[in-house]
Amino acid sequence: MSINKQPGTQIKLTNVSIVRMKKGGKRFEIACYQNKVSEFRSGVETDLSEILQIEQVFTNVPKGQVAKKEDWVKCFATDDMAKVIEEILRKGELQINNLERTHHLSSLSREIATIVSEMTVDPTTTPPRKHTVGMVEKAMAEVGFSVKADRPAKAQALELIKKLSDGEVLPVRRVRMRVRITMPSKDAKRVKEKVLAETEETEEEEMGTEWEVIAQINPSSFRTLTDLINTETKGKGRVESMGSVGG
Repeated sequence: MSINKQPGTQIKLTNVSIVRMKKGGKRFEIACYQNKVSEFRSGVETDLSEILQIEQVFTNVPKGQVAKKEDWVKCFATDDMAKVIEEILRKGELQINNLERTHHLSSLSREIATIVSEMTVDPTTTPPRKHTVGMVEKAMAEVGFSVKADRPAKAQALELIKKLSDGEVLPVRRVRMRVRITMPSKDAKRVKEKVLAETEETEEEEMGTEWEVIAQINPSSFRTLTDLINTETKGKGRVESMGSVGG
């Protein structure tokens, strides 16, 4: 990994995110690219060279003060700097100044609202329609949803969907997936009830030499349903995606 700045000199805080961790009574910091910390924590980015601006452990990033090796070896019980950096990334506190924090939270809030708008529909309309991003943002404020600077937008969007689903401020339902399920009728007679329990709504159903059903499911159930049918029919059954429903 290339070093962008020699330690020991003052570092300009342009487009840098500092992650700080206190351990063993000492302070340790690392300098990261903006937005990369949340990507690391969500598993999107694992390459440290894409996350770190400088491959170094500091006691003070802005002043360029490098932590003594014997300090971090003692506190983290390892002489592997990469492992130390990964622990700081996972457990440390993201440092953002007030102006950066305001801008970051505003941008993150908009991203969360956009994801919710894309992932959900209004179940009270026929056919179900998507809420606008503005409507979702308004609902976020009304339910007092607190955006967290160091958590990925997708994870927070899923939390918001659950919060809205449990309340009455904005009616939402996850966008459903339409699937076609087929299997030999002899298998269907045995596992039909288990299969239908994983669906939200049955649109069409036909039983002949094969059982065929077109149904709506939550996207999160697709893997479960596929595994269930493969196991119960010994690979003779199929689940095919027919796209999303509504919106």
